[in-house]
Amino acid sequence: MRAARSHASTVQSAFKSDLVRAFSSTRTLGDEKSINVVSFNTSGKREQETLAVPAAGNEPVTPPGQDIEVAAQPLKHELFDKLSPTMQKFTLFGKVAAITGGGRGLGYNMAQALSEVGVKGIAIFDVQQELGEKSAQHLSAQTGVDVRFYKVDVRDKAAIQQAVQDVATHYGRIDILINAAGIADSNVKAETYPENMFRRLLDINITGTFLVAQAVGQQMIKAQNGGSIINIASMSGSIVNYPQEQSCYNASKAAVIQLTKSLAAEWARHNIRVNSISPGYMDTALNRVPALDAQKRIWMDNTPQKRLGAVDDLNNLAVYLASPGSSYMTGNNCLIDGGYTLW
Repeated sequence: MRAARSHASTVQSAFKSDLVRAFSSTRTLGDEKSINVVSFNTSGKREQETLAVPAAGNEPVTPPGQDIEVAAQPLKHELFDKLSPTMQKFTLFGKVAAITGGGRGLGYNMAQALSEVGVKGIAIFDVQQELGEKSAQHLSAQTGVDVRFYKVDVRDKAAIQQAVQDVATHYGRIDILINAAGIADSNVKAETYPENMFRRLLDINITGTFLVAQAVGQQMIKAQNGGSIINIASMSGSIVNYPQEQSCYNASKAAVIQLTKSLAAEWARHNIRVNSISPGYMDTALNRVPALDAQKRIWMDNTPQKRLGAVDDLNNLAVYLASPGSSYMTGNNCLIDGGYTLW
């Protein structure tokens, strides 16, 4: 389950219920459930290990939304002239960004990163009003950046169009979009995956991504100032995960990657760049569930860096893609997975 963003989930309660179903397809040994792990040592000998997971205790160890926060630190404009020409290209002075799923997790962390490189305004789009308002207030207080919250369900085209128009009216422009809103269904077998769950997953992950990109793209084209759109996909859009079943989630993220490439080709004539970030397994609050402990051991074992991604590991990549430093990059899917997809 890539970045239970992950990284930025639009519907917390639904994602949480998906995690509770983890291991529903595993074998049961007495009062415990387990999964079998097969590996091969350096001599090629097959080895099998059974990892047991307690049946009880499937609530998040850290409640959702309570990732450890580090206060953002603003970049003073007077420092700009002291930076080298190369470093200046990684700043965003005077730019305005919109971030979906920006109320917490990976989305909020990327909002913090943009606030540290000179943006003048950030619009946080999220379906959770209390959380979004709190995040906007905190980030504005930390940095002095004009941060505003807009309650938006990415499935609601009319609400998206209105919010984007409001952002453009208030700030005078939109230069950057980070599409981080999404949900993940994992440990659900394809043969029993309910149709309504599949349609909802696609509606949020791919239709929502398109609707927001479309609305922001229209504003960028109208303003004729170009811009950068960053879609948060997943390495699950390029590989098949193990050991969990999540074919429908994988399909939705593969669609995000292809949408990114197609929009990049269409909108290059308008000086709009469109790229995607595909995270690997991330250590977000929504992934800290005892039922996932055995799976996380497998994920880390199959990652060359032997760790999950930290909530701020996407930040510098997001800044790079948003900034003039990546002016010749468009249509690219950036894997950031600790090397997981190398094996």
